[in-house]
Amino acid sequence: MAERGALSLLSLLCLTFPCTETTAAKHVDKGSPVHPFSPFWFTVEPQDTLAIRGNSALLNCSAHSDAATPARIEWKKDGTFMSLVSDERRHILPDGSLFFTHVVHSKHNKPDEGTYQCVATIDNLGSISSRTARLSVAGMPRFASQPSPAAVHLGDSQVMACEVNSDLVPFARWEKDRQLLELSSRLIQLPSGALVISNASEADAGLYRCLVENVGSSKSSDEAQLQTLPEIGEERKLEFLVQPVSVVKVMGASVLLPCVVTGYPTPQIRWMFGDKLLEESEGRVEVAGGGSLQISNLTEDDAGIYTCVADNSNTTIEAQAQLTVQVPPQFDKRPVNIYAHESMDIVFECDVSGSPAPTVKWVKNGDAVIPSDYFKIIKEHNLQVLGLVKSDEGFYQCLAENDAGNIQSSAQLIILDHDVALPSFPPPSLTPNTTDHVTPGSGGVGSPAGPTPSAPRDVVASLVSTRFIKLTWRQPAEPHGDELTYSVFYSQEGNSRERIVNTSRPGEMQVTIQNLMPDTIYRFRVVAHNSNGQGESSAALKVATQAEVQVPGPAPNLQAVSNTPTSASLSWDKPVTGNGEILTYKLYYTDKSADNEQDVDIDAQSYTMTELKKNTEYSFRVVAINKHGPGVSTEDIIVRTLSDVPSAPPQNLTLEVQNSKSIMLRWQPPPLSGQNGEIITYKIRYRKGSRRSESAVTTAGTQLYKLIDGLEPGTEYSFRVLAMTVNGTGPATEWTTTETFESDLDESRVPDQPSSLHVRPLVNSIVVSWTPPENQDIVVRGYTIGYGIGSPHAQTIKVDYKQRYYTIENLDPSSHYVITLKAFNNVGEGIPVYESAITRPQSDPIDPDVDLYELFHAPYTPVPDPTPMMPPVGVQASVLSHDTIKVTWADNSLPKNQKIIDNRFYTVRWKTNIPANTKVKMANATSLSHMVTGLKPNTLYEFSVMVTKGRRTSTWSMTAQGTTFETIPSSSPKDVTVVSKENKPRTIIVNWQPPSEANGKITGYIIYYSTDVNAEVHDWVIEPVVGNRLTHQIQELTLDTTYYFKIQARNSKGMGPMSEAVQFRTPKTESSDKMANDQASNLPPKPGPSGNQHPQDPGTTLGKLGVGNGENHILVIVIIISVGAFTIIVVVVGAFLCTRRTTSHQKKKRAASKSSNGSHKYKGNSKDLKPPDLWIHHERLELKPMDKSPEPNPVMTETPIPRSSQDITPADSSLETNPHLQQRRNSYRESVRNTPSSEPLPPATASSQASCPSEILADPEGSYHGSTTTEEEASYSSNLPPHRSAHPHAHAHPLKSFAVPVIPASSHPSYESPALPSTPLLTQTGPPTHPHVVKTASIGTLGRTRTPMVVTVPNAPDVPETSKMLEDVDSVLASLPPCPSPAPRSNPVPLPQSYEPDELTEEMAHLEGLMKDLNAITTAP
Repeated sequence: MAERGALSLLSLLCLTFPCTETTAAKHVDKGSPVHPFSPFWFTVEPQDTLAIRGNSALLNCSAHSDAATPARIEWKKDGTFMSLVSDERRHILPDGSLFFTHVVHSKHNKPDEGTYQCVATIDNLGSISSRTARLSVAGMPRFASQPSPAAVHLGDSQVMACEVNSDLVPFARWEKDRQLLELSSRLIQLPSGALVISNASEADAGLYRCLVENVGSSKSSDEAQLQTLPEIGEERKLEFLVQPVSVVKVMGASVLLPCVVTGYPTPQIRWMFGDKLLEESEGRVEVAGGGSLQISNLTEDDAGIYTCVADNSNTTIEAQAQLTVQVPPQFDKRPVNIYAHESMDIVFECDVSGSPAPTVKWVKNGDAVIPSDYFKIIKEHNLQVLGLVKSDEGFYQCLAENDAGNIQSSAQLIILDHDVALPSFPPPSLTPNTTDHVTPGSGGVGSPAGPTPSAPRDVVASLVSTRFIKLTWRQPAEPHGDELTYSVFYSQEGNSRERIVNTSRPGEMQVTIQNLMPDTIYRFRVVAHNSNGQGESSAALKVATQAEVQVPGPAPNLQAVSNTPTSASLSWDKPVTGNGEILTYKLYYTDKSADNEQDVDIDAQSYTMTELKKNTEYSFRVVAINKHGPGVSTEDIIVRTLSDVPSAPPQNLTLEVQNSKSIMLRWQPPPLSGQNGEIITYKIRYRKGSRRSESAVTTAGTQLYKLIDGLEPGTEYSFRVLAMTVNGTGPATEWTTTETFESDLDESRVPDQPSSLHVRPLVNSIVVSWTPPENQDIVVRGYTIGYGIGSPHAQTIKVDYKQRYYTIENLDPSSHYVITLKAFNNVGEGIPVYESAITRPQSDPIDPDVDLYELFHAPYTPVPDPTPMMPPVGVQASVLSHDTIKVTWADNSLPKNQKIIDNRFYTVRWKTNIPANTKVKMANATSLSHMVTGLKPNTLYEFSVMVTKGRRTSTWSMTAQGTTFETIPSSSPKDVTVVSKENKPRTIIVNWQPPSEANGKITGYIIYYSTDVNAEVHDWVIEPVVGNRLTHQIQELTLDTTYYFKIQARNSKGMGPMSEAVQFRTPKTESSDKMANDQASNLPPKPGPSGNQHPQDPGTTLGKLGVGNGENHILVIVIIISVGAFTIIVVVVGAFLCTRRTTSHQKKKRAASKSSNGSHKYKGNSKDLKPPDLWIHHERLELKPMDKSPEPNPVMTETPIPRSSQDITPADSSLETNPHLQQRRNSYRESVRNTPSSEPLPPATASSQASCPSEILADPEGSYHGSTTTEEEASYSSNLPPHRSAHPHAHAHPLKSFAVPVIPASSHPSYESPALPSTPLLTQTGPPTHPHVVKTASIGTLGRTRTPMVVTVPNAPDVPETSKMLEDVDSVLASLPPCPSPAPRSNPVPLPQSYEPDELTEEMAHLEGLMKDLNAITTAP
C-alpha cells in the first residue's frame, strides 16, 4: 500500500509540475509521464440574429486555449465550411466573429440567411464546434389585412385589424388622427398587430392606421374611421370579436391570449386554467383590453389549456386555447475528460433536459459520430466507445437541440501507453467491466522489475449462447507469483479493434463475455498479470456464437398522439434488427377502462386509429413480423384521447321545495360513457312560468346539488341542468317544473303534538301508526319513536316526516311496552304522545282475517302493504376483464323508462363454486347495474339480485353466470427440482409443479439456465416446453459446473413470473459404469467362463442383498429357493403354452394368411379364430404386478421389466445411429405425451429360460404404451426379411403377446456366455431388405446383468375389433423364433398341435387359474 501511495503521489506531481528529465530517465523503461488535459472552450458563441437587408450584421464567436498556438476559427453555414478567402462582403474578425458588411436578400437570392456555426481548431490536438445560430433577414412589410371603418357602442369593445409579417410585428405602431397612439390597459395591441379598444368612450372616435418602421423602409396601412354609438339598452347577442388561439412560447418570454367579446348586457369575462378559475397576480398574470390575458415570465407550470368564459344574464359563451411552453436544453451532467488505455471501453456521460425533449448528437473533433458496433449511444444520451484505439483520441462534444434552442459541451480523451498508470484524477468514466478493475501491473511508475507470467493454458469456451460466451482456462505454467489476475482481449474476426474484460478477483480463471452478436465468429486471447506486470498472451481462440431465431427486434421510436376525441395517430421506425424484409406490423391496442386487447394488421409504419372512446386511456404496442414470424414487442405507450363536450345530460334531476323562496336541486353526473372528459362545472338554467328569458347559475364539477333562492312565493319554476367540460357545454336535461310554497312554514318553535297514535301488538313486534300535528303551519322535519318495557326511553328511532307508520321488531312476547311519539324540527322536539301495549304470547298468533286498518280506527293511518316486491329480471353478467364483471338487470316495478324516483336499492350477491366453501359476497346499488371488481381470473361466478324498498324486499332473481377472462400467471412454477440422469452425467432432468395462480390454462413453460445467477435474463439459455408437461431433459452440459435454473409458465395471455433460481452442479467425471460400457462396446466378444463364474456386477440384486455377508446366509438360501421355484413354474407354463396348439388351428391360420396377405409368406394371421373371453382377465392379471409399488429392496424376481424410466436403455446401439430408427423415435414423441403409460418395474437380475418370445416394442422415450398395431408398425413388420426359422411349430397363440418379454441381446462382451448362446430372431441368408435390425437374447443365469427392454401392455380390444387384433398379433408372432422346450436347449421337441374349440376354452380357464397362482407367488411378501 505504501508503494502504491508513493506511485500515486508521484503521478500527481508529474501532472502538476512537468517531470524533469532526470526523473523520466529513472523510469524510462516504464513509459513517458501523463500528458495533462488542454483547456479549450468557447468564451462567446453565436446567437440568433434578425438582420435588415442592406445593413451590416455580426455573428460573435471566440475560443480560449492554453496552447502555444492560438485556436484557428472557421465557420460553417448550413453544415458546410465557408470559403471566405476572396469574399469581400463577409470576413472573420481577429477574435473569430463573422462580419457581414451588408446583407444580401431578395426573393430568388438569399445567400446570407441560414444556420451558422463556428469551429475552433488547435493543430495536433483537435477541434470543437459552437452552438448553431440562425441568421434571419427581415422581409418587406406587407399587410395581410388592414383597418376598415367600424362603429362601437359606448362601453363596448371593437377591434381594428392590421395583420403584418410575423417577424415585423414588433415594429408595428398605431396612429390616431396621425398622432402616435399610446397603448394602455384599455388599448392593447394583439400579437397579430391588431388594435383592441375596450370600454369605448366618445374620445375613441377618429381615424386609425398602423405603420411598420425601422426595418429599412416604412410602410403605413389605409386609414379607417371609428364611430361611437350611444347605448340604448337593447339586448345584443354575445359573440367573439377575437378568440384565443393556441400558441407556443419559450420559457421566460411573455404571451398575450386575446379574448374580445361584444354584446349587451355587457358580459363579464373570466379565465379558466384547466378546471380552475384563474386568479390574477399583479405584474405576472393580468387581464387587459377588457378580457385578453397577459402572462409574463412564463414557466413550465403555465403550460395548459386556457378557457375564456363570457357570461351575462342571458347566455354564456366560451373559447379555449392551449399554451405550450418550451424549455431550451440544459445540461444536468456534462461530459468530463477521460484518461484510458487501448482496448478499454469508456463512456462519455451527457444528461440534458428540456421541453420538448432535446435530441442529442455527438461530435468528435468537429465531425459527427456515426453509431456503429464500437460507437454506441446508451441510456438515451451517453456515448460509449468500445475497444479503444490510439486514433480515438481527441475532443468529444455533446450537442443538444430542441425547438427552443441548442447547447454544446466538450470533453477530451487521452489514450496512454499500457506501461503508464491511469491517474486517479480526474476519475475515468469507464464501463462496469473496467471501472473497478484497472489492469494490475499496467505500469505504475517505479514498480519493481521482475519476471512476468507465461501464457495461460487450455483456454476453452465452456458455455456458448447466442449473445454470450463463457471462457475458462488454467494457470500459466510459470506464474511467477501467487495472486494472478487476468485480462481477456476479444474482437470480431476480421476487425482489429480489440476489447478487454478483466476478471473480478485475483485467482479467478473464468469470465463471461456478454453483449455479443449472434452467429458471429470472435477471437479470444487471455493475458495474466502479476506484481511485475502483464505476461504473455495465450494463443487466439476462435469461437462462433449460436444463431438466433431470425425474428425482428422491437420497432423503435413508437409515438402516439390523440388528434381528435375519437382518434389517435401512431408512428414508428423500422426495427434496427429486422432480420430480413418486414412483411407486416401488428398493432395491439387496449382500452384501459375495459382491459381487453385487440389488434390490427398494418403494412406501413404509421396508422391512425379511429372510432375510439372519448377521453379514454389506451395503450398501444407494435410487433414487426417477417417470414420467420412475429418479433419482439415494443414497450406499451399510453395515450388518452382528447376530451369533448358531454354527449349526455346529467341524470336523475330532482326538485325539493324548501320554502316559499327557495328550491333545492339534486342530480347525478351524466353516464360515464357520455361525460367525454372531466366535468368541471354544472350550469343550471331556470325560468319563471312560461317566460322565455332564462337565468343561469353554475356549480363546481364535484357539487351535485344547488339551492336556488330569491324566488317568488307561490310561483311555478322550471329547471334544467347542463354539464360542462373544458371543451364546452353538453346537452341539457328536460325541463322539470315545481312550485314554491304560498307562504313559509313556521320553524321558530317546535311542532305540536301528533294528532293521534295507534299501536297494534303482535307476538314479537308492534305496529305503530300516527297522524301529523293538527297545526300544519309549523315545520315538521321528522318523528322520534321511543319504546321500552315499562319506560319509553330504552330505545329511540327517528323516521322521515313523510312516514305515517312503523313496525317495532325484535320484541319479547307477553311483555308490557310503553311507546312515545314526538315530532321534531330544527328548533327541537315537540310534545310527546304516549301509548302502551302488551305483546301477544308465543302461542297466540295474529288472526290473519283481522284488518289492521279497521283495528286502528284512524282514517289517516295507512296500512303496510303486505305484498312482496317483484324480483329484478333480465339479470346479465358482462365480463369486462380478468377481475371485473358488470351485472345489469331490469325492474318491472319501475316505469317503462326504468328511472328510479324513490329510495329503493338493490342487493347484488355473487359466489364461485371453486373452492366449494367460498363465502357469498354482497353489495348494494342504487342503479340498475353494478360493477363487481376484485374477482379471480378464469373463474366462473354466479350472480343474483334482489330489490329493497323501505321494509319490503323481493326474493332473489334468477342467476346469471360469467367467467372472468384469463390473465398472465401471477405466480411462478413451484417445487422446482433438478436431478442428474443415471449413467448420463451430462444430462439432467428438471421437474416442477404448475403455478398455484395459473390464471388460465397453462400452454407451456420456458426453462432458463446459466452458469451465472446474476446474468441478465437475455443472457440465459432458453429451453421451451410445449404443453402442460412437468418434466424436461437438458443434455450436453459441461461436467463439474454449477448451473442455475429458473422456470416461467405461460398461458394464452403471456408469461408469468420466474421461479427462484435452483442451483445444481454436474458431476466431475463420466460414470465409471458408463465409461466401462462404452469401452466394452467397441471390443470383439471374448470366450469366457461359465455363467456361474461370470463376474458379479455390483449393481445387481445379489450385490445389493450382500451375498458375501455371513449374517445374511439364511436370507440368501430363502431367496435362492424362491427363485428356483419361480423358475420351474415359468418353464412349466411356457412349455404348456407351446404344447397346446392344434393342427387344424395351424391350417386355418395358414389359409387366412394367404388370403389376406397375397404374396406375403408370413404365417399367423387368424381372422377366423374367435377371440377367447380371457382378453380382459388376462390384461388385469398382467397389470397387477406392474401396479404394485415395489419395496426399496425387493425380493429377487424373475420378471425382467425395468422399474424406472431411467433403467430403460435402447435395445441396440443402431437405434441412435440409424436414421430410420431415429425418425421412428421422433414420430413417437408426440404420442408419448398423450398415451397413458404404466409405471415400469425394476430390472431383474436373474431368470431362467423364457417360456416363449412375446411382442416387444421399445419406445425411445422409455414409456410403456398399450395400443394396437399402428400403420407404422405394420409396415415395419412387412419389410422384414421373408426368411423364417426352420422350426415347423412356431405359430404362437394370441395370448402370447401377454407373456413375460424376452430380453434382447447386447453387444457388450460381459453379457455373452458360451453356455447360453444368443438365438437370432430372424435368420438372414442375404443382405437385409430393411435397415432395422432386431435382436433378442436367451435368458441369462442368476446375477447376470443385461440391457432392460420395454414391455408393451396392450389394452383389451372392443369385440368388433378382436379379429383384426388377433390377426395383427399373430402376424407379428409368426415372425418370432420357435418356443424352446425346457429340456436340452439345442434339441427342441415337436409339440402336438391338435385341439378343438371346446378343449381350447377349457384349457384357457385352466390357464387363468395358473396365472392367478403365479401372480400370488410373485406378489407374496
